[in-house]
Amino acid sequence: MDQQDQHQSVLIEADGGSRGNPGQAAYGAVLMDTPTRQVIAERAECIGVATNNVAEYRGLIAGLELYNQHASGAALEVRMDSRLVVEQMSGRWKIKHPDMKPLAMAAHHLAPFGTTFTWIPREENKHADRLLNEALDDQAGRPSKRTRASQVAAPGSPAGVVETPVARNRVPGWSRDLDTPTTVVLVRHGETAHTAEHRFSGRGGHDPGLNADGQAQVRAVADWLAPLSDEIDAMVSSPLRRTRETAEIIADRLGHRFEIMDGLAEAAFGTWDGLTFGEVQRQYPDDLDAWLGSTDIAPGGGDSFIEMDMRVRGARDRMLAAYPGKSVLAVSHVTLIKLMVAKALGAPLDAVYRMELAPASVTVISWFEDGTASLRMLNARPMETAFIGR
Repeated sequence: MDQQDQHQSVLIEADGGSRGNPGQAAYGAVLMDTPTRQVIAERAECIGVATNNVAEYRGLIAGLELYNQHASGAALEVRMDSRLVVEQMSGRWKIKHPDMKPLAMAAHHLAPFGTTFTWIPREENKHADRLLNEALDDQAGRPSKRTRASQVAAPGSPAGVVETPVARNRVPGWSRDLDTPTTVVLVRHGETAHTAEHRFSGRGGHDPGLNADGQAQVRAVADWLAPLSDEIDAMVSSPLRRTRETAEIIADRLGHRFEIMDGLAEAAFGTWDGLTFGEVQRQYPDDLDAWLGSTDIAPGGGDSFIEMDMRVRGARDRMLAAYPGKSVLAVSHVTLIKLMVAKALGAPLDAVYRMELAPASVTVISWFEDGTASLRMLNARPMETAFIGR
C-alpha cells in the first residue's frame, strides 16, 4: 500500500519567525496523522532577512509541500498561530501587502480543496516554533538542544535513536550517506522559433516545438551524453512540447525512458507570452520595470520569481526523494534551471538576471542529504563529458 494511502486525515502545524522583524528569519512545519498525532514529516529552513509574516507564509507553504509529498488526498487541517495567515487563507481578510500576494497564491495552489485553516494560540504551536528556532540557533552558531544531543548521545541510549537536526534544506523522506549525493543533470531544451527570436515563451502560452537547429543541437548533446548512459539512473522532463521533444531525442540515444514532471515546466509569462523583450518594453514599460526591480512582481497573468522559486524547490525535493544517491537527467527550461542554480549557491533570486543559459546546454548540480549542494557545471555545450562522476 502506498504510504500516502495510509493517512485518512492529517494535520499541519506551521510557524515562522524573524529576529528583528525584519531580520534573520526561519520557518518550521510539521505534518502529523490526525488521529494518532504521529509525525509524518517535518521541515525547517532559514530564509535570510524577512518579516514575521513572510516567514509564516513560508512555513505554511513548506507544510503544504510536505502534505503533497506524503499524504496527498487525505483530509487536511492547517493550524497556525498567525491570525493574519489563517484569515487571509480562509478568505475573510483581503491580502493587500505586495509581499504577501505571491506567497498566498503559492499556498492556495498547493492546498487541496476543502482545507480547513484554524487559528491556535502560540503555546499550542510549540513543535513548529521549536523547529524554526533551532534552525536560527544553528545558523547563528549556537547549536540547538537537538544538535547537541545528536553530538553526544551514544548508540543504544535509552531513547533508542537520537533525532538528527532538521537541516535548513533537509529533503523529507531522504536518508542517505552524506557522501552520496544525488546528481541532477539539467538540460535546457533545444532552440525553437521563439528561442531564436528571443521571445517570452512560458507555461500556458503558445507551446512551440523544436526547430531544425534545435533538433540538431539536442542530437549533439545526446551524442555527448551517450558515453555516460550507464551512469544516468533516471530521466524526467517538463510537460511542454519543446522539452518533451528534447527528452525523446536524448532518451532514444541513451536507451532510457523518461517520465513527465509537471514541476519542471517553464514560468508563465501571461500577457507577455510570444512577445520580444523590446515589444514588452514598448507595450508594458511600467510592468517591465517593476518586474526587473522585484522578484515579487509577475507579468499580467504570469508567475513571479518567488512563485517559481516555490515550485522549483518542490521539483527539486521530489527528485531527491525519489532518486536518493542517483544521477537524474532532467530536461527543463531557462528560468527553472537558473533558479535551481541560485538555490544551490544560496544566491538571491535576482541572480537569475545575471545568468546566461544557451539552448541545449547542460548544467550539473550535486545535492547532499543535508541540503548543501555543489555546482559542477553551468551552461556547458558538447566539449567534455567527465562531469557526473560519483
